[in-house]
Amino acid sequence: MKSLESILSFGSVDADNDEYLLQSFEDHEAYLNVLEHRKFLVSGRKGSGKTAIYKKIITTKSPDFFTFGHTFSDYPWHYHDKQAKIGVPDYDKYTHSWKYLILLTSAKIVLNQDHSLPYDDTSLEYMSKIENFVVDSYGTRDPDITQIFSPSKHLKLKPTMNFDLGLLKAGISPDRVPITELPVIVSEVNRNLTQYIMSSLNPENNYFICFDQLDLGFDPNSPDYKYRLIGLLLAARDLNLKAKEFGKKFSVTVFLRDDIYEMLQFEDKNKITENFYTLIEWDTSRTRGSLKSLMEKRFKATIGELHEDIRWDQVFDETQEMTGHLTKYRFITDRTFLRPRDIIKFSNAVLESYKHRMQSENVDKTTRFINQDLHDARDEYGRYFQREIDDEIHKHIPLYKKYLEILKGIGVYRFTKEQFLAECKNRASILPDTISPIYLLKDLFDFSIIGYYKRGGKGFGGSEYVFKFKDPQQEFDESSDTFQVHLGLIDALSLKRYEKSTK
Repeated sequence: MKSLESILSFGSVDADNDEYLLQSFEDHEAYLNVLEHRKFLVSGRKGSGKTAIYKKIITTKSPDFFTFGHTFSDYPWHYHDKQAKIGVPDYDKYTHSWKYLILLTSAKIVLNQDHSLPYDDTSLEYMSKIENFVVDSYGTRDPDITQIFSPSKHLKLKPTMNFDLGLLKAGISPDRVPITELPVIVSEVNRNLTQYIMSSLNPENNYFICFDQLDLGFDPNSPDYKYRLIGLLLAARDLNLKAKEFGKKFSVTVFLRDDIYEMLQFEDKNKITENFYTLIEWDTSRTRGSLKSLMEKRFKATIGELHEDIRWDQVFDETQEMTGHLTKYRFITDRTFLRPRDIIKFSNAVLESYKHRMQSENVDKTTRFINQDLHDARDEYGRYFQREIDDEIHKHIPLYKKYLEILKGIGVYRFTKEQFLAECKNRASILPDTISPIYLLKDLFDFSIIGYYKRGGKGFGGSEYVFKFKDPQQEFDESSDTFQVHLGLIDALSLKRYEKSTK
């Protein structure tokens, strides 16, 4: 085992820049659900591991494993918007253009990546149809996906496809259909392409079309943003069900923040949630996923000698309890949203504190992190944690920083409803008249800035503070009288660790 002083960090909180992401990847149930084509919608808080699973899938190299990854910046939004069909429900108006994008992406895999194709005579027949359509329409077997809706393109539908010629405007030849006419015929084009793609795929191989970073364009006040996401989810569901009908291991997989998914409303949402939704959680009763196990893989990658396994207690000295008789692991996780990026950040902050302590004179040299290292890391971690909250909720609640001023004004991490109401009254000049204090509490709860006190009792277990991040389905209890600020914010908000008396 290498010394802790010899390494720079345990990795990055940003999956896109994390050098240890793939070699220390944790096989979460959500990943296995996708890999085995059981679920296609992967959800979780920002930083919970969605992009890690996305990158793991699209970078997997195997003769029977084919992938294509889309990110927000890849999407041809300008032309994509023009494909919104007229006369269909708003929530469904992007479904067909998403299907077309996915099917063209699948065609690229069929024509350029999977060298096992054609795997039989039927596959050969339909691959020929795919190639004729793609080459005749786009001039290449491997078109640029960002250009498939370009107005300069013309689709050649005959003799490759079967559809009702009456759908075309007078004077438009099926040999040269302007892309601007695609909304009129897109359902027929998709029906043909679906048949061709599914018939071509090798049933022994795995195929994944993945969509990530959908939150980069997130606007909670934009109906079109919501309709685009709903259209993608419906298109993914339809094509995944069609793949099962054909007996093919093909999945369109969508990675989406849980707060954004909760915001969407459409007719079949509950069916998708019940049958195709998988939530990334860590250290809850609903998952085997453990942040400790995740960090032990990072210890192995960073300080392990010759791939030796490194246990948590070989890095964090658990022989001495933290305040409140807590283990160091519990002390850290209590200050997180139970996300990989949080425990990575806290561990990195502890590493820096440890290095600083080891450079000081007249200190006991240790090979593991001790209590002091964790306490010294709290300020840096607290600033990070507040920035994370800002990134996540500022679009949802533009005035949330004023809400935090209320908590600062109360001054303690546990408070009563009476204290909150009094502080709201003191700061009435900075708060909007249209929002009640109870609504402010609910907003703070919905984003896990605070939790409410739930009293236990016979048959109900012990009393506890309930936080949304531990159970996304949990609703705010307006009758509760006592609240607690998330421990990760105590230092950032300069709150005292005692309960203020109201007497």
